[in-house]
Amino acid sequence: MNSTTQEEKVVNPPPSLGRIITVLSIDGGGVRGIIPAVILACLESKLQELDGTDARLADYFDVVAGTSTGGLVTAMLTAPDKDNRPLFAAKEIKDFYLENCPKIFPQKGCCSGILSWAFSFTKTLMGPKYNGKYLHSKIQQLLGETRLHQTLTNVVIPAFDVNLLQPTIFSTFQSRSNPLKNALLSDICISTSAAPTYLPAHYFETRDAQGTVRKFHLVDGGVAANNPTLTAMSMVTKEIFKQNQDFFPIKPMDYGRFVVLSLGTGRPKDEGRYTAKEASKWGVFGWLYSNGYTPIIDMFNQASADMVDIHASILFQALHCQNNYLRIQDDTLTGDTSSVDVSTKENLSKLAEIGNDLLKKPVSRVNLETGISEAVNGEGTNEEELTRFAKLLSDERRLRQSKTTG
Repeated sequence: MNSTTQEEKVVNPPPSLGRIITVLSIDGGGVRGIIPAVILACLESKLQELDGTDARLADYFDVVAGTSTGGLVTAMLTAPDKDNRPLFAAKEIKDFYLENCPKIFPQKGCCSGILSWAFSFTKTLMGPKYNGKYLHSKIQQLLGETRLHQTLTNVVIPAFDVNLLQPTIFSTFQSRSNPLKNALLSDICISTSAAPTYLPAHYFETRDAQGTVRKFHLVDGGVAANNPTLTAMSMVTKEIFKQNQDFFPIKPMDYGRFVVLSLGTGRPKDEGRYTAKEASKWGVFGWLYSNGYTPIIDMFNQASADMVDIHASILFQALHCQNNYLRIQDDTLTGDTSSVDVSTKENLSKLAEIGNDLLKKPVSRVNLETGISEAVNGEGTNEEELTRFAKLLSDERRLRQSKTTG
């Protein structure tokens, strides 16, 4: 493969040349990012079986969205290397997590039991649990001077501005028209992963050609959208309204043309981690820290992710195109596997196993009456559904390429 500059990147054939709009969405969840990493490796391998070993996910998705750890995965899949191909193959992401998570979230092995609890509680009260230095340096090393507009396909990465008290959504779409949103991809990734109580908030500035400066005071995108599926769909819809030639003449409300793969990072088993009796006694400290967990963060993130899944499921089922939306999520996590920062070798290996086991589980979908995700009879396993998705993605790409070269 011949080297090209980042400015010479090959643009994927746009949706206007095909039948569908393809979206990949990856939730936040710290070390649990290993779970979607396993799923993504499976999907990319199936695309390679169809289209050759050079196939990468960025070649097939019109938009890749990610929050927090999902934002980092998004960058790994879409940022260009020196040959203008994705920095990482999907199969390499799991090993990246196994190698780097223990350095991002160093575990304190000097004590256990009540002493460990006391240390963590005191640390949480005094500042972020982790200083983020290794994470920041690693992200900056990987992404260098790459800016948002240089990604190999469109990306959407949420963060939250604590100064403005409102979400800040970084998207490739906006970067083309608003230089002040065309930030370094490293700054965006550091920001979207700055989980309150775990990692420090991130400040940076952008400047346009006229010298106008925009200041960003950002924390984890999970505060706004831990599951960024609808955020991505909204960004595409906005581009359709603007008659962006990549999407035009698709109709603004033609959601039946969306094909969405939404990947969760796992959630605790339905057995109650918290009870009303326990929560009724919490003050500020109790909501911030309880038995090694951060209840307020857990609840906000899980509620955000689940509400998006419910809304998306209702939308696609109401339009009778439910097979265009696949949500893969594990809901059996217990103990350390449900944590976002337990980075022991044992726990990281368990998370990888959970990802592999999830591939063998049946496809699930939200029951519109109960709001609970349930296995769907007759639709096979998640891996079988990924095989179908891979064929759909491959066929769409071939159709667009035929119209580009024809």
